[in-house]
Amino acid sequence: MATPTTPAPKTPGPVTPGPVTPGPVTTGPATTDPRTAAGRGAQDLLRTVLRIDSWSTAAFGVVLLAGGSALSGPLGLPVTWSVPFGIAMLGGAAALALIAGYPRIPAHLTLTVIAANTLSCLALLLLPFTGTLPLTTPGTAFLLIGAAVVAVFAALEYRGYCHGGRAG
Repeated sequence: MATPTTPAPKTPGPVTPGPVTPGPVTTGPATTDPRTAAGRGAQDLLRTVLRIDSWSTAAFGVVLLAGGSALSGPLGLPVTWSVPFGIAMLGGAAALALIAGYPRIPAHLTLTVIAANTLSCLALLLLPFTGTLPLTTPGTAFLLIGAAVVAVFAALEYRGYCHGGRAG
């Protein structure tokens, strides 16, 4: 008949490391903080809106520059206005693209964009009714639609800013 035997207690011996397998290189501990993820999401929203704003502003600027003389008659927007507007819009589009390219979008630049879009929206809303330009009905509609588009961009950029897109 076999008798149960008790194993001898193990004494700690030298510890030999197992084989080292290559793995992903990490630069720090993984973050699971939902606020950090929300901040990244807001920065992504803000960056996307800024990029779309940049491209649409550039496209509108090109239309005003390239088609200024062709649009002058139907819209009543003189070339002497469409060319400077077009140039300013291309400059604004470049600035928006540069801001969107920051790894972390600075809050003061975001607020500057929101303020500029708000002022542009107000100007586009008021300009048709001041009598400064000999706009036709389609020209008035053109500027009012432009004001609505700019207002949407300002609102989306403000939303991105308020939801954690404030990088500093």
